Amino acid sequence: MTSVSTYPSVHGETVVIRILDKYSAMIDMQRLGMSDEALARFLPLLNVSQGMVLVTGPTGSGKTTTLYAGIHHLNTVNRKIITIEDPVEYQLDGVIQANVNPRAGVTFATGLRAILRQDPDVLLVGEVRDAETAGIAIEAALTGHLVLTSLHANDAASALSRLIDMGVETFLLASSITTSIGQRLVRMNCTKCIETYTPDEVLRSKLDLPSDHEYVRGRGCEYCAKTGFRGRVGLYEILEVTPEVRRRILAGEHHSEIRQYAEGIGMTSIRMDGRSKILSGVTTAEEVLRATSET
Repeated sequence: MTSVSTYPSVHGETVVIRILDKYSAMIDMQRLGMSDEALARFLPLLNVSQGMVLVTGPTGSGKTTTLYAGIHHLNTVNRKIITIEDPVEYQLDGVIQANVNPRAGVTFATGLRAILRQDPDVLLVGEVRDAETAGIAIEAALTGHLVLTSLHANDAASALSRLIDMGVETFLLASSITTSIGQRLVRMNCTKCIETYTPDEVLRSKLDLPSDHEYVRGRGCEYCAKTGFRGRVGLYEILEVTPEVRRRILAGEHHSEIRQYAEGIGMTSIRMDGRSKILSGVTTAEEVLRATSET
């Protein structure tokens, strides 16, 4: 499947072509790039019978792939899974999928209302874009459904503030969200032309990298089209909404305070996940710095 976006500019029309590989929707959770520790934290939260799982990040950060990996993990004969998407990017066997169609009056909100009358176990809402969709999705999460959805936000904690800004009451938010995932995508080193190198001292300082480590990158070869990279991998942070986090949400704490608390009890930030992937040779310091923001 291919989608094309064009935009007129003063120097001519710009074109972006998005090529979707239907097989990438079948990716296992273990292949997303989550660490063993992150998976051990996330999978029990994914296997609950109700609540909301948020996947956050900018456009092009791999949110859809993560959501589909979650659906693939949950897709069993005894679960009824229904989606509303814009558009359906990958077709999944055993999953009831539908597109939004604003011209026909089918938005995320109206589609979600219709889905709830279909007696689903699991719902996938492509994106929460407005207060109405957020309210219905949270209502579904509070009434015996597992809801997976995406949201544009900088990180896992700021997604909570984004929903509050949309008008979601804090007591509903605290009661419905089970986990919020922040993510980015980075390019992986080409394994066919790997070589050692020394990242710039400024880069090492920003990422708190040791000076005595042996760092690697792809030199560039035919296999990677001379880029030094082949494939992409996710950088993740997983914010579990524990009773203490719920208390802090209800108390109106700023998302930066919630984030600080979560990191204090063991949450690995996106940048720290990137740091571990640099040290293990998966990607480069330059890639991680490009994809992550200061926290």
